[in-house]
Amino acid sequence: MGDESDRQRWQRNFTDLLQELRVAQTGIQILFAFLLTLPFSAQFGKTTDLQRDVYIVALLAASGAAALIISPVAFHRALFRQGRKPELVVFAHRVATWGLYLTLVAMVSSVFMITDFLLDQTVALILSAITAAWFVAFWIAMPAIRHRWVDEDADEEFADEEARDRSDSAR
Repeated sequence: MGDESDRQRWQRNFTDLLQELRVAQTGIQILFAFLLTLPFSAQFGKTTDLQRDVYIVALLAASGAAALIISPVAFHRALFRQGRKPELVVFAHRVATWGLYLTLVAMVSSVFMITDFLLDQTVALILSAITAAWFVAFWIAMPAIRHRWVDEDADEEFADEEARDRSDSAR
């Protein structure tokens, strides 16, 4: 994207980030809605103190994640047409990252609460630990590792694609 101005780059970064947030927002809203209805189910009264405590952690984490993941919209409304897109992108990146961390907590807590209700607590702990490891592997470790990889084939393919795009737009 060598011909791209700073303003265009910030706009593209913001657009990309919004697309990512839409996916995360939908997932966390569905989990949050589920957690909000759970206490009203007939079986919820049979939960243990630990399960209710974990439920509270899941509910608060989902609520916090939703607030963080949706907050770039409010921030954008407050800064609309003020030429502060770089500030918005940096803010949105930070809160989205923290929102994803809280989503991880909400998901793992939910898995534990439900598996502990249905299965032996040891099995629930093992399944929750596997769930946590799975999320950490794909949300944290893989991006960190991938960040250090050099993928020359992909770089060449991207350069070829950019050259074709420039050629097509020049016609």
